[in-house]
Amino acid sequence: MATITSTDIDAMEKLYRINLINSCSGYKSANLIATQSQEGFTNVAVFSSVTHLGSNPPLLGFILRPNVVPRNTYENIRKTGIYTINHIHQKITKDAHHTSAKYPKEVSEFDQTNLETEYKSDFAAPYVKGCHVQIGMRYMNEYLIEENDTILVIGKIEHIHINDDILETDGFINLAKAETAAINGLDGYAIPQQQTRYPYQRPK
Repeated sequence: MATITSTDIDAMEKLYRINLINSCSGYKSANLIATQSQEGFTNVAVFSSVTHLGSNPPLLGFILRPNVVPRNTYENIRKTGIYTINHIHQKITKDAHHTSAKYPKEVSEFDQTNLETEYKSDFAAPYVKGCHVQIGMRYMNEYLIEENDTILVIGKIEHIHINDDILETDGFINLAKAETAAINGLDGYAIPQQQTRYPYQRPK
């Protein structure tokens, strides 16, 4: 087994270090965050940092890298207060990954891929058509992470749209049946398979 120290990490070639540190935490969620500017320009970008923060109130968070370059997603969220989170599934991984390319805000990633917008529930932010799980979010707060100047954005769930065949009777969303993708590192996409579910555990 290889042993890598913090000194080794500091001395690594940049791309090797990025790949190593981005993949060592394990599989991450694969989502498309979609927004629309006040001027009507749509934007969609892949994020692997969306995480559950709590169920009551229903909160999700995601991490934005430092604002040293234009961040269209962040700008749109701050100005409009709404956005959507859309699960990436097997059939759209290539187009979803392309949304990581840097386009000016006047150029929509929807127009550069086969991804399509979809509007629901009088919600002004676009959903990604065909995604099996689509979540309408409202911006609540943000926190600067001083150690690396990233931003934790916190949003409240306003709507959840779920395909009927993946929503089980106890509220569990069967992501394996939906062929929902996970991300390994920055560019490795996997389609996990569910093996089993265990009941709530109590001390023996």
